[in-house]
Amino acid sequence: MIKLEHVRKTYPGVTPLKDINAEIQDGEIITLIGSSGTGKSTLLRCMNLLERPSGGKIFFNDEEITRRNYNVPNLRQRMGMVFQSFNLFGHLTVIENIMLAPVKIKRVSKQEAYDYGMKLLAQVGLANKFLNYPDELSGGQKQRIAIARALAMNPDVILFDEPTSALDPTMVGEVQSVIRELANTGKTMLIVTHEMNFARSISNRVFYMDEGVIYEDAPPEKIFTNPEREKTRIFIHHLKVLDIAITPDEFDFPGTVSQIDNFCAKNLVPYNIANRLQLVFEELVRQILAPVVKGNIRFLAEYSESASKIDVKVMYDGALFNPAESDNDLSWSILSGIMRDFDYSASDGVNIAKFSV
Repeated sequence: MIKLEHVRKTYPGVTPLKDINAEIQDGEIITLIGSSGTGKSTLLRCMNLLERPSGGKIFFNDEEITRRNYNVPNLRQRMGMVFQSFNLFGHLTVIENIMLAPVKIKRVSKQEAYDYGMKLLAQVGLANKFLNYPDELSGGQKQRIAIARALAMNPDVILFDEPTSALDPTMVGEVQSVIRELANTGKTMLIVTHEMNFARSISNRVFYMDEGVIYEDAPPEKIFTNPEREKTRIFIHHLKVLDIAITPDEFDFPGTVSQIDNFCAKNLVPYNIANRLQLVFEELVRQILAPVVKGNIRFLAEYSESASKIDVKVMYDGALFNPAESDNDLSWSILSGIMRDFDYSASDGVNIAKFSV
């Protein structure tokens, strides 16, 4: 149904979309997740031609919509969009908001638009609000009206741009419930969301966006339980990452200790875990590795608040050297008391020690 080929979008000083490639089939429900600023909303706006891509092509039902002189109003009839800020007309009643586009653009009769609009209002649970004005509604009610307005054009595709981000937490559920019901109708939907549980439950495919591309594309169970790529894993598990590169000849131990302190303080790492991390660094890196490793050392720590632990990976160049076989019995004895699940391996000239604290 929709094909994206090398889509790029550039603004002065920033390129949120560098090379987007994807095919979306009829009836798919795709959620777009990722950190703020990774181009999720920009991608939806390019698909709807609210933003013109700077490069690449977009096809909708085998027709290139990015070509010069394409009929954009025709696209908007077939690809509806629901915005996070509702965008309702304040001077029109609820039913007038819903009737406006079908009457003005599709040229349907007012009676037909009214009848269908009332049906849609019943579908979103707000038929009793048809004569209210937007400022008389709650945020959740406004968003449900915005969804009904998008449905009034009977589009083939609906794009949701963070539909719950502007809502009070108590109103999020009512909007998600309406979207869930839509998911059962076979309508093709793309949803930008920061609600991970919602994304996992509603979609049959997830785009994790980063680095200006669709960094990982997989079913929700794969994305949320066993993502293949590193940045996806860090995002999904809400990991806080400390990455320290050490050159033994230029080892600034006090500076590195301060770096670890700052990381733990910034991420509210519990004192007992932070203390173990400092001790691991002191005994493993300074006492065991630094005296014998001639190449670079990389100390990578990932803090998971939900699991209340830090996973550590220490990578270092040079000859095979397992810290568990070190002559420094005192340091290894201290480490053995605070490390969990220690594992040593080597690959392509790189030693790898992994464990948790």
